[in-house]
Formats: sequence, C-alpha cells, structure tokens
Amino acid sequence: MEKIDLKKHIREVQDWPKPGVNFKDITTLLEDKKIFKYLIDKMCEPYIGKQIDKIVGIDARGFLLASAIAYKLGAGVSIVRKKGKLPHKTRSRDYTLEYASATVEMHEDTIKPGEKVIIVDDLVATGGTLKATCDLVEEMGGKIIGVSFIIDLPFLGGSKKLSCYNLNHLVSYDSE
Repeated sequence: MEKIDLKKHIREVQDWPKPGVNFKDITTLLEDKKIFKYLIDKMCEPYIGKQIDKIVGIDARGFLLASAIAYKLGAGVSIVRKKGKLPHKTRSRDYTLEYASATVEMHEDTIKPGEKVIIVDDLVATGGTLKATCDLVEEMGGKIIGVSFIIDLPFLGGSKKLSCYNLNHLVSYDSE
C-alpha cells in the first residue's frame, strides 16, 4: 500500500466554529476515493483478525468512518448521538469540549455485555466526547479494544485523558 501523507489533504479552516479555533476538516479525505480507501485501510490495520463485534461511531463524522470500518472488519455499527436524536430508550453522558459542553446518548441496548468494541471518531481534542462514549460503552458491559481517530491534537490534552485505552490515530498536530 502506497503511503499517503494525510496531513496534506486535510483542509484547515481558521476561526471556525469560533474565533481562535483552527478547524481540521476531514471531508477532503472522504471526497477522494483513493485517499478514503487508504484512510479506512489504515484505521482497520490494528484490528485485522481480532474478531471485533461493534464499531461505535460518534456523531457525525464518526458515523461515516464507523460504517466503512465495520464493513471491512465484519462488525456491527452502534452510534452515539447528541441528546434527543435517538428514538429508543437511551443512556447519556454529559461532557465538555474545547468550546462548549453537551450530552451524548446511545440506545441502552446497542452494546451487549462482553462485546469487543472499537470507538471511532474523526479527531481528539479535549477528549470529552470520546471519554463520555467510552464510559457509556463500559457501563453497558462492552470491552473497548481500541479508540481510533484520524487526528490527534495532543496540545489540548484529550489523548492524555484517554491514555488508559489503546489509542490509534493517523495524524498529529502538536500545536496550533
């Protein structure tokens, strides 16, 4: 597999969603079929042959990644959404992120006890969303095999908060 420098293909949007934030836009990675295939293959690499049961995708870019990863690994997909978006009984967790606070929810029956789970999102900043998701998965009895994301922003401390998990990322930005 030819190595692709994903950083060269990530669009950066200054001052979005608020002044001072340099947003890393991964939609450019999804638009190019060669880059998207490479991205999914690389995100799956650590888990080939591990008999994963569920890929948990976080609202909303994590959904796109989780579906493709689940297909490649032969796993099911569970989703984590913002509060009030799921139609069935849910479990929820509040969290804070770099510019707001929010609540995430999962259907209470989406993870079965003992299932091997990978949690997927596009990026780790302060780690609030991913930590809340990990808490929900563990509360339901899931065994977290890995937490995978495209971009790590270690200067915001999120990956350090999640260091008790097997973290896998493809790109790191050490500072803004």
